Amino acid sequence: MVNNTGVAAKMFEALSDAHINIKMIATSEIKISVLVAQKDAEAAVVAIHDKFLSK
Repeated sequence: MVNNTGVAAKMFEALSDAHINIKMIATSEIKISVLVAQKDAEAAVVAIHDKFLSK
């Protein structure tokens, strides 16, 4: 993430667009972790996957 600006913003945008509430965020120089409700876990993975792999 250090050399790729906007990664966190893109991830948070994906979750926001999917109406998934983030309960907690933890970051480091190389990773982002978020805590979401268990009922939203699969949708969160799909939303983030689609955001980063869509063209």
